[in-house]
Amino acid sequence: MKKMFLILLTAMLPLSEYAIAHAAIPEALNMDRTLRIDCIFSGSAREQEISIAELRALDGWAGRRVNLDRPPLRGNGQITLRDTSGNILYSNAFSTLFQEWQTTEEATRVRKSFENVFLVPMPRVKAELTLKLFDTRGNTACEYSQTIDPADILIRPLRKVPAPHVWLWKGGDPLDGFEVDSACKIDVAIVAEGYTEAEMDRFLEDARATMESLWGHEPFHALKDRFNIVAVQVPSEESGVSVPREGVWKNTAVDSSFDTFYSARYLTTLHLFRLHDALAGIPYEHIILLANTDTYGGGGIFNSYTLTTARHSSFKPVVVHEFGHSFAGLADEYFYDDTYDQMYVADIEPWERNITTMKDFDSKWKNMVGRVYTLGLSGLDWAGRKPAPEKVTVGLHEGGGYQSKGIWRGAEDCRMKTNSYPAFCPVCQKAIRDIIDFYTRE
Repeated sequence: MKKMFLILLTAMLPLSEYAIAHAAIPEALNMDRTLRIDCIFSGSAREQEISIAELRALDGWAGRRVNLDRPPLRGNGQITLRDTSGNILYSNAFSTLFQEWQTTEEATRVRKSFENVFLVPMPRVKAELTLKLFDTRGNTACEYSQTIDPADILIRPLRKVPAPHVWLWKGGDPLDGFEVDSACKIDVAIVAEGYTEAEMDRFLEDARATMESLWGHEPFHALKDRFNIVAVQVPSEESGVSVPREGVWKNTAVDSSFDTFYSARYLTTLHLFRLHDALAGIPYEHIILLANTDTYGGGGIFNSYTLTTARHSSFKPVVVHEFGHSFAGLADEYFYDDTYDQMYVADIEPWERNITTMKDFDSKWKNMVGRVYTLGLSGLDWAGRKPAPEKVTVGLHEGGGYQSKGIWRGAEDCRMKTNSYPAFCPVCQKAIRDIIDFYTRE
């Protein structure tokens, strides 16, 4: 029977016992407005190009209000907004489906384009926008810059009646209808995909199960006061999602599909413009898409979205695993027989916090090696029982990031390695905690 073990790494004060610090927000930023940047990334395995499709303006800003001038991680790409003197006003990191596709065999013989959407605070005056994509060595592979003038008459205002939505959580308080203040909270939108109008009650049940699954894992449980969570009821014309290998194609809210890159269980959407249109008027910073299907699969892309099946028996552990990717930039810790032996470069330290090539282990969990952490209870296992404590010693275990050799992880097992393991390992918990602190504390 599965057990839900939860790691208590450090004692945490309740949110009410400390004040979340606000960084000095530059006067050049309007934190009551959002600039949405719709981009096209295109190319092949050897080439890449960045183009701007459209600039949009939205009311409000649901992103972070601290640590604005640096990204939380390096990522596979970065977006930066600078003033005319070159000072960084805002910076963030990301990964993209396009960059994953570039590693496939298909990319060696065809060219493709992929949609991407980025949200930044609206500048009050002219500012320089820069987008960079990195190669496997962390070098800039492609760069694009453009001057943003907030007075530009072709920045299209995006005003629409928000999609029907239900607030599930606000800073620790279950909600029952009130105005939402997203300042200093991490805003997560759980979005319906493949649910018809008649199936929205089921979606709300699945959305609540998603939230409770996150709260069933540390450090989300201890830090849930720092989150707002909203369930967004975007209807689909047809129930379910597309499964190309079975000849099944469905007309759904964002046209998600299995068989991404011809991988049977890889479930993604290519329609990011449509996804973000559906969220207009609702505060959001991170996105979880729930697919109304019992076919196993999912995907998580750092600072883009999580998408996972909601009707499969493994839904609860999988949605948490995929959120580990999209929210915290964690790497997969499972591995094969060197099928992907070139995924990580041996003499470069990966930017993901939970794997290492040992080239810069000091920047990872070296100070945790040999320490024993107690896996304790802050929730129930899937059967509703209270598990007994367990101890985990942090170390170096070879195998991770799809490679059996040359990559190490911090524990024998982890939520980022197997669905059956009930918790994030101490290394992953530290990485998640650091990200949450980055978004909410100066």
